[in-house]
Amino acid sequence: MKQWIAALGLALPLGSAFAAEPFTVQHLNDLNKVHSAALSPDGSTVVYAIKTVDGDHSQSDLYRQVVGAEAQRLTFDKGTEHSVAFAADGKGIYFLAARSGTTQLWYLPLAGGEARQISDLPLNVDGFKFDNAGQQVVLQLRVDPACDTLACSADKAEAKAEQKTTGQHYTGLMYRHWDTWTDGLRNHLFVVKLDGDTLSEPVDVTAGLDTEVPPLPFSGLEEVSFTPDGKHVVYAAKAPGRDQSWHTNYDLWQVPVAGGDAVNLTADNPAWDSHPTFSADGQFMAWMAMSIPGYEADRFRVMLKDLRSGEVKELAPGWDRSAGSIAFGGDSNTLFVTTQDLGQVSIYAMDTRFGDRITLVNEGSNSLQAAAGGKVLYTRNTLHEPTDLYLMDEGGRNQTRLTQINQEKLKDVAFGDYEQFTFKGWNNETVHGYWIKPVGYQEGEKYPVAFLVHGGPQGSFGNRWHGRWNAQLWAGAGFGVVMVDFHGSTGYGTEFTHSISKDWGGKPLEDLQKGLAAVGKQQPWLDVNNACAAGGSYGGYMMNWIAGNWNDGFKCLVNHAGLFDMRSFYMVTEELWFPEYEFGGTYWEQTERYEQFNPVNHIDNWQTPMLVIHGALDYRVPLEQGLAAFTVLQRKGIESELLMFPDENHWILNPDNLVQWYEHTLGWMKKYTAE
Repeated sequence: MKQWIAALGLALPLGSAFAAEPFTVQHLNDLNKVHSAALSPDGSTVVYAIKTVDGDHSQSDLYRQVVGAEAQRLTFDKGTEHSVAFAADGKGIYFLAARSGTTQLWYLPLAGGEARQISDLPLNVDGFKFDNAGQQVVLQLRVDPACDTLACSADKAEAKAEQKTTGQHYTGLMYRHWDTWTDGLRNHLFVVKLDGDTLSEPVDVTAGLDTEVPPLPFSGLEEVSFTPDGKHVVYAAKAPGRDQSWHTNYDLWQVPVAGGDAVNLTADNPAWDSHPTFSADGQFMAWMAMSIPGYEADRFRVMLKDLRSGEVKELAPGWDRSAGSIAFGGDSNTLFVTTQDLGQVSIYAMDTRFGDRITLVNEGSNSLQAAAGGKVLYTRNTLHEPTDLYLMDEGGRNQTRLTQINQEKLKDVAFGDYEQFTFKGWNNETVHGYWIKPVGYQEGEKYPVAFLVHGGPQGSFGNRWHGRWNAQLWAGAGFGVVMVDFHGSTGYGTEFTHSISKDWGGKPLEDLQKGLAAVGKQQPWLDVNNACAAGGSYGGYMMNWIAGNWNDGFKCLVNHAGLFDMRSFYMVTEELWFPEYEFGGTYWEQTERYEQFNPVNHIDNWQTPMLVIHGALDYRVPLEQGLAAFTVLQRKGIESELLMFPDENHWILNPDNLVQWYEHTLGWMKKYTAE
């Protein structure tokens, strides 16, 4: 029958009844990935990049897809093309590529012909964005703020590479961030005018600023916009200062395209402002704003400023969800917003006049890519489907799947069935979670449990495809998977998210205990008495906390990048605003709070076997936290192992290392749940 369906040209669903192989980490590493999607101004054409993986070889190329037609491959170069944008007239696309040795801006006419290099700068172009008219472009370059030319920055980099000394000298904090020691360079914005294939001399509109624009380590050009008239650039950044590591006051700054002094547009808000976005008609500027200083997980409100009257208001102030991204539709009356909601990431259309909202997509994890020509381009993934591109009308109608980039690779792969569940957690409040059946599930059988605890702590293990902590890998290994979005998780309202702060080991632990017991009663095939727990970051903290405060709950634990000693953690982490908000101040100001939920204070109760995993380049939760936990386990004679990656940060990014990670993790959990 499988051959009969294929002969008809019909697509088999991923993980169909015909599938035989359980999903493995090798499958995960071999998946193709879609990225850099752009929508033409008239909404008729999509261009996107696909990274194809074939063993150790990968290739990334651009594809064009006219709506309703087959995709056509546009590029065949051995390098990688990315960061695609349509020209204002829709007749061509711009993209970044390193075809000439450094990453530069290129243009490809869609009517035919070869790509042409537009920029030829002495530094790599890390990002770009055009104004509405397509006549100016802002470039993101990494420069030495003390230099007044790009050549100066390039020369300094070359001279530094030739230095024989290796000492690095610092006079303030933020000397390292995420996985990198500060080298004196900064992201800056340069505006150039475009005349055909010729660019004007770049103007550093952030000249001399000792701050990152856009911010590191994860922000991009979504934090930068031209004003509709093309006369100014608006960007999100912190004001320069020695306090970078202990506050979250990102503001929106407006600077002329010719350079000059920047004006702070959000000086009245001491909390985080982000994502400046303008309506095409020039009537509104929208952005996302938090209201609690120092709190990185506060609710992002949707703000709107009428540029004619100067009126500023919050859209839908009673809506208890945090915006993740925003984009205007074809007119100034519609703003598209993504937000986490009850385990999903949904897309909404908000009316800028009244704040009303319509749910457009609410299943799976969805991400806005572009809105133009009455269409909305977005991606979607779920717990059993990796990311693909979708298109819909602005009102949510005619939702169309554009790509199935892994259909062939996953046609013979089985995934575990999954379902969301609820139970009464702390204070008898409703808490959500997901369970996943093991591949090959048989009615009447009982299965060991992989109990996965998310990080953050303000995070979620919801209905989404994860590139590292992929729950289907445990299901493929024969485990029933349970994931609880305990108090503090995102997507369930502001109060629910806030409730974990200053209570790291309280409500969340109670939710985890009650959740495991409840799902065991709801799904008797889950053998909750034969379970191992695993978590990373805050989830790793929870492994250390469970070891001392729920030491009879699990056969084994897996602690990835977990916080072990809150005192030493405060002294060595790089983003001090995080512990200072979560525990109410510095360690010496709030010693009792830090120690109240400090795992090191409960090591007398440790007895559960634990696998400790850590990356040496992890500066968020430095390596010593994992080493300390392993030392205690070994000295107390508790069965334990250490897996240390010298070239990984807070995450495992190298595919070969990810294979090793899962070999050890699954092997460890199988060892202790085998009966």
